[in-house]
Amino acid sequence: MTLMPASQRLDPWRWLGLPSLVCVAATLVFAIPLRIFGLQPPEPVFPLPLAFAWAVIRPSVLSPFALLALGLFLDFYWGGPVGLWPLALLAAYASILSVRRVLSGLGWWGLAGWYVVAVSVAMGAGVIMTTLDSFVVPNLVGVVWQGLASLALYPYAYRLIERFEDADVRFR
Repeated sequence: MTLMPASQRLDPWRWLGLPSLVCVAATLVFAIPLRIFGLQPPEPVFPLPLAFAWAVIRPSVLSPFALLALGLFLDFYWGGPVGLWPLALLAAYASILSVRRVLSGLGWWGLAGWYVVAVSVAMGAGVIMTTLDSFVVPNLVGVVWQGLASLALYPYAYRLIERFEDADVRFR
């Protein structure tokens, strides 16, 4: 007896709406000014696993708009330049969408390697946009730490892929 089918139906609220709300909630929780031994927990870019997973699961018209909305939320919440995170998230999404056929059938480690590529593209786009906006290169140590914290979210992306990958066989 199984409690949950191997793949879920591909309803937009289930594979776009709920993960987006989880990312917004996680961003709000991790932004709480809590210090332990003088250190603040890292603030990963929670929508990055969504940008990766949505590109792997299936091409969709809705996912770029959801990434745009999540990126604008990050811009306004973190006080960054408007357009920074939408551009970074959409760059990661487009880079993975362009190699989507290569990703078909890859296992956990293969997809993890491509997730590293997606996070690197997003962080690189963020550095370039910040540099062009302020004419100052951002603190690269901070960028690397935020990238590493975002890399730690890969199991979340893999879980989304496993749950919804085979839900719509038209795109396989």
